Amino acid sequence: MGAAVSLGITRFAYGLLLPAMRSDLGWTYTLAGGMNTANALGYFLGALATPWLMRRLGPSTLLWTGALLASSFMALSGFFVEATPLLVQRLLAGVASALVFIAGGLLAARLGAQDPQRGGLLLGMYYGGTGVGIVLSAVLVPWVLDIAQAQAHGWRWAWWALALLCVLASLLLLWPARLMGQWAQPAAAAQAAHMEFRWHPFRYGLAGYTLFGVGYIGYMTFVVALLRAQGSSTLAVTVFYALLGLAVMASSRIWAALLDRHKGGRSMATLNALLGLATVLPALTQSWPVVLASGLLFGGVFLSVVASTTALVRHNLPPSAWAAGISAFTTVFAAGQIIGPTVVGWIADGPGGLARGLVFSAFALWLGALLALKQKAL
Repeated sequence: MGAAVSLGITRFAYGLLLPAMRSDLGWTYTLAGGMNTANALGYFLGALATPWLMRRLGPSTLLWTGALLASSFMALSGFFVEATPLLVQRLLAGVASALVFIAGGLLAARLGAQDPQRGGLLLGMYYGGTGVGIVLSAVLVPWVLDIAQAQAHGWRWAWWALALLCVLASLLLLWPARLMGQWAQPAAAAQAAHMEFRWHPFRYGLAGYTLFGVGYIGYMTFVVALLRAQGSSTLAVTVFYALLGLAVMASSRIWAALLDRHKGGRSMATLNALLGLATVLPALTQSWPVVLASGLLFGGVFLSVVASTTALVRHNLPPSAWAAGISAFTTVFAAGQIIGPTVVGWIADGPGGLARGLVFSAFALWLGALLALKQKAL
């Protein structure tokens, strides 16, 4: 539920709302992309603050507090039509989602430490929870937009519906979060407390993950707008986005063995390369089977790239350094996401449109794959 709130709904549902908001408010693609850039900037700030907050509140409290804050900020987005307050709301929602995502990732890593043989699967299940949020958004948002289309700024009702969805998910995670908050930190942490996370040994993994942030967010921000521009119906977009979300949910089982087997950057490199292929397909053809294949491949891979960084930290550092390691990867991930949406939007406003923007995203992902391949196990 934490991953569903922090990414599946708070981050990615905006892509479903973008065409309606852009048409109603007269936005350029650059401004539309800027909304997710603001969200990513908030995520970046939240990632920087999370280690300090984690030491004072603990991951369990941070998880449910961040989820409730994210729900509130999502609701506030329905009360504004001016660009500036909407940018602020997206930024604040990004801060809250970072708190949720990092805290949940740490708890998932601790859970994996209690069952090492299924560590990769458990991490994948946590990150795959994003797919729950994507599927629910895919069903909810088009339905609400259709009902409210006769009203002025009818897209506001979709924000409020998503906020309610976030509240329900937040309530569901209260009990497990509090239960896991009672667990002691893994004993291995005390034995290796002198070891700390250092950036330099992870430089290639961090660089590859930064470019993942640059590349994947362009697809998730604009692919629905591209499908709409190509003439896809509401039903087609719903099916596409729901299948993408279902693939996210299945990805934990698909890639678990890969995450457990490789201690270096091989997992991230493989997944980034596949993601680049999925990203470029809708830019090359409007063939519906190929577009659906793109969504399935993208959904089946992209959250496993995130899981691969937690696996990299878990394989190469003691539990005492996990929080700092996960936060470092989340920070560069957020930095990449700050760049991606605005650059893709700026490209889309020029010749070639959204298709050319997705080509840029694909090349960023492939470069990230090459860099990740150079990351060795420590």
